[in-house]
Amino acid sequence: MTRLVMKFGGTSVADISRIRHVARHVKREVGLGHEVAVLVSAMSGETNRLIELTRDVAALHDAREYDVVVSTGEQVTTGLLAMALQQEGVQARSWLGWQICVRTDGAHGAARIDGIDTAMIEERMAQGQVAVIAGFQGVGGDQRITTLGRGGTDTSAVAVAAALNADRCDIYTDVDGVYTTDPRIVEKSQKIDRIGYEEMLEMASQGAKVLQTRSVELAMVHDVRLQVLSSYLDPDSLDAEKLPGTLVCSEDEIVEQQVVSGIAYSRDEAKITLRQVPDKPGIAADIFGILADAGFNVDMIVQNITEDGKTTDITFTVGEADAERAVNVLKARAQPGEFGDIQADKNVAKISVVGIGMRSHSGVARTMFQTLAEKGINIQVISTSEIKVSVLIESEYTELAIRALHTAYGLDAD
Repeated sequence: MTRLVMKFGGTSVADISRIRHVARHVKREVGLGHEVAVLVSAMSGETNRLIELTRDVAALHDAREYDVVVSTGEQVTTGLLAMALQQEGVQARSWLGWQICVRTDGAHGAARIDGIDTAMIEERMAQGQVAVIAGFQGVGGDQRITTLGRGGTDTSAVAVAAALNADRCDIYTDVDGVYTTDPRIVEKSQKIDRIGYEEMLEMASQGAKVLQTRSVELAMVHDVRLQVLSSYLDPDSLDAEKLPGTLVCSEDEIVEQQVVSGIAYSRDEAKITLRQVPDKPGIAADIFGILADAGFNVDMIVQNITEDGKTTDITFTVGEADAERAVNVLKARAQPGEFGDIQADKNVAKISVVGIGMRSHSGVARTMFQTLAEKGINIQVISTSEIKVSVLIESEYTELAIRALHTAYGLDAD
């Protein structure tokens, strides 16, 4: 008997008809003899509505009470899906995060999971009952409800799958798999049948929206096989042996690695440049220490030494929404003389080429730079890892760059 965890996001449970459709997907898996646990998000738009309610009451609200409010969206969905399954003749019971004891730290609004007690769930699953579990939430050490942050239901699903030692975690969403790039930009993009954890982690962290970054990281650590599927598929038309999605798994399960698996992009970027930074030890540590203490996530970094060798220019990127605040924080907290001028540019986009095959093939970066040059696209910042090359370019060239690179690496469908 296979043990499965199924996750359904907000668009998949957007209304009663969608919830009934989800119930049919779950019923199909139960009918195949599987033990099933289901993780659900709040109905589409519900979390935003709840967040607005907290802001209307108090702009500077208590984070503990904020979590109490925003966690209720998932509570509604779990109950509705459990009832829909019962109407389909499937034994089901709903569970909230505190009931199965999803233990987290105390970082309200962005908690991290410490452990999950699955004893009661496993007992019920062994009796043939489907466990419908609220995603996105847990309970802190002070017994207060906590939430995991945006996209937290993906993380909840992977964590439950790891705790249950599930054979697979199926992530049902509004797309039918992971593609070589955004199909809305490149019509010839192709669905990837299998992709390694590291590649998917890079794709997710560089802008691909299919899976939440924390969930992929957790899956890689615990070796949880993920399958991305469309919840809009007709459950009765699916092949029991092979589901038409993308499997995220270890490299050992992929027979032949592609040099480049996909092109990711992010328009949510801002470039900040500090000029006339003294070229001496400790300055960079001070600058980035200020940003770290203020909670900024710095991505790409480049440093250029000026001709006189006495000062440098430091360029880095942060999220577009954080740019203005980052500039203000640096101006307010930096020591006098740590930099001269500071400039912010939101008219940028990050393009990333990702592929596990880069480890054993050369020339990937050259192809990227040459392709962009041929299209007249200037590269502002470069960042690399073992399986990724990222560049920062003017945002107006985003789609042109993606299409050109997709073709250059032979990713276009025939």
